[in-house]
Amino acid sequence: MKRLDGKVALITGGARGMGKSHARHFVAEGARVVIGDVLDERGAAVADKLGPDACRYVHHDVTSEDGWTAAIATAVEAFGKLDVLVNNAGILRHSTIADMPLADFREVLDVNLVGCWLGVKHAIAPMTEAGGGSIVNVSSIEGFVGAAGLSAYSASKFALRGLTKTAAQELGQYGIRVNSVHPGGVLTPMSVGAAQAFSHVDPEAFLKAQPIARFAESVEVSRLVAFLASDEASYATGAEFVVDGGLLSGPNY
Repeated sequence: MKRLDGKVALITGGARGMGKSHARHFVAEGARVVIGDVLDERGAAVADKLGPDACRYVHHDVTSEDGWTAAIATAVEAFGKLDVLVNNAGILRHSTIADMPLADFREVLDVNLVGCWLGVKHAIAPMTEAGGGSIVNVSSIEGFVGAAGLSAYSASKFALRGLTKTAAQELGQYGIRVNSVHPGGVLTPMSVGAAQAFSHVDPEAFLKAQPIARFAESVEVSRLVAFLASDEASYATGAEFVVDGGLLSGPNY
């Protein structure tokens, strides 16, 4: 028996990067998956490759309540229920506070925080009807430490920790668990973009600062997300799970 047999999951930002990896891994573990994104060609290609019996794609702007209604309806109509929500969609804008336009700051908060809040809100009813469920909010190590040039991103990821804990308090009575995952350096398009923004940082020095001196493959995060989505994590809620190669454990002199 596979870890996610019988589960139906909605994964936001599933067209590329970690979201794509989560979708592939969930299907490999027996789940049926709906992936949402605004990158329609890429998202449809991921779903087509996984097959209609296992995966569907829906255009999904996470800042839109109508978008959430449509995405959850797709999961329920296609596969009969909703057991798992992975709030994975996120954006990054690199700029100092002095130089960042207010519109950019608000855009990051809208996608990374408000989008997750909407997901939690709209998942309550279908998960309760299904007898419970699991919500996994994908935060970041920047939800624990600040980084110059990432004020909006870090603020959104810090706030996601508070949202996760509050949701866990409110939704436990419905059998819904809510946890957050905090990746470090992962080989994704967003991480590459961030690395280019921090061109003054020596990648070798960055890696040497952590006990596991390499970047993560996306699937290494997906395995943790799948565990939290599964019944094996039945007593875990309101918790923070760091997957960062030990970077936050302290300086590696």
